[in-house]
Amino acid sequence: MAAGLLRASGVGVAEGEVLEVGGELACRVSWAGPSALPVGSEREVQAACGVAHVHGRRYGGPTVLGVDFASVAAGVLGATGALAALRARRLGAAYREVGVSVVQGALLGLSQYLAAATAPEQGWAEPTGTGGPPFGSADGVWFELEALEADGWLRFWSELGVPRRVVGRAWPPFQSRYGTAACPLPPELFAAARAVGYARLVRVAAECGVELTAVAERPAVLGGMPWRLRAGATAAVGGGGGSGFARGPLDGVTVVEITRRVQGPLAGRVLALLGAAVVRVEPPGGDPLRGVPPLAEVGGAAVSARFAALNRGKGVLEADLRSAEGRSSVRELIGGADVLLHSLAPAKVAGLGLDAEAVAALRPGLVYAQASGGGPGLSTDYPVQAHSGLAALLAPAGGPPRPTLLTVCDVLGGLVCAAGTVAGLEARERTGRAQRVESSLLSAARLLCGVGGDAGTGAGGGVVDAEVCTDLAVLARDPRLAAVLEFGADGCAFVRAPWEFG
Repeated sequence: MAAGLLRASGVGVAEGEVLEVGGELACRVSWAGPSALPVGSEREVQAACGVAHVHGRRYGGPTVLGVDFASVAAGVLGATGALAALRARRLGAAYREVGVSVVQGALLGLSQYLAAATAPEQGWAEPTGTGGPPFGSADGVWFELEALEADGWLRFWSELGVPRRVVGRAWPPFQSRYGTAACPLPPELFAAARAVGYARLVRVAAECGVELTAVAERPAVLGGMPWRLRAGATAAVGGGGGSGFARGPLDGVTVVEITRRVQGPLAGRVLALLGAAVVRVEPPGGDPLRGVPPLAEVGGAAVSARFAALNRGKGVLEADLRSAEGRSSVRELIGGADVLLHSLAPAKVAGLGLDAEAVAALRPGLVYAQASGGGPGLSTDYPVQAHSGLAALLAPAGGPPRPTLLTVCDVLGGLVCAAGTVAGLEARERTGRAQRVESSLLSAARLLCGVGGDAGTGAGGGVVDAEVCTDLAVLARDPRLAAVLEFGADGCAFVRAPWEFG
């Protein structure tokens, strides 16, 4: 994985037990890395590190994912670290090797779940229970439903005849499923969907402002490069050089991040872990997700543990992008940056003055990184799993296509966005030209679909004859993970930077 991504980024690679990158850097991807877990396969990593536990919440017990999620994450992280080290070498750093492990890839992918599991009790409990979408129509079409607002959710199910009290009871687990990997829904919802043909369901969804995505029976497109890198028309100017690289190979790089949910924030978190100074643009009063329980103490303030796992270590600029004053403050910030990372909808970017052409005039040579869903109706994880065919690969043997409630596309989407951004920074140093990076949840899903490996298919959801994590809070206290985890003042667990540079 790492070798292919590096080659596609224009870097020469000689393969062996250790990758030789660009003739000047060694890159090693191991199973356990600095941890002391006795693992030697994808299935063992998934079992020991909690991936099978989180994925299995919808099934009632640990269940191995049918794709090599942890290994792919480690491969992307390996390429990211190598590209960052190569760029730093061009600027005078003495890096000679970079190492990352599959265990660290798995844990970084579970970072928000680990933080939530180890946050102090706040009088709030995650929903429990098995099951969840997709839904089936009367004519046999399996589909995912996405509703980002309670009003659309209520209107859709009310149109199908579901009692209001049932719809209301179903909203909290549905809304929180991205953070909990659990979505126990009342059977009345599934029965109502099965009574209606898919064409009518689509019409009702459009009228109610929710989105339906048909679940593909198999992946239509496999693999491919998960980001597109294009040289800009302007030459690079100033900044980004770093001095001593004390924080990491991206020390001296300034990133302006305008993102939400998981994909974009995780990309920014990876860049910060590599040493970049990341400034996050949030609306006045802060991102609403800061207050989602459970809460943890970060910097002397109470903040959502899940939010902290994705955004800890970033600076914040509060600005209303709808106002001229807010847009002006963001443009001023971009004028001194090296990277603009955003997940804004394409239809909104130009109106905010943040399209690539406008930004190039503000900061010639900027690396412009855009993270998207991948197409109309594909703005979130589970519809992307359904559309891409990934859900079909993850389904238990003999069952219908079924996405995992572990947000694999959000996680890998964030990792490939960060990798593409670092590739853009390396290319800028190599060519002296601005770079534009485009990545998506869909490209991440296709990358995962295109990789076989030893995790196997769905094959009844069994796990290996090895130790199996069934409690993330217990896992976080395992002394064998002391080198890869760190803890906040109140005991909330966070994942350390997954690279070892030497």
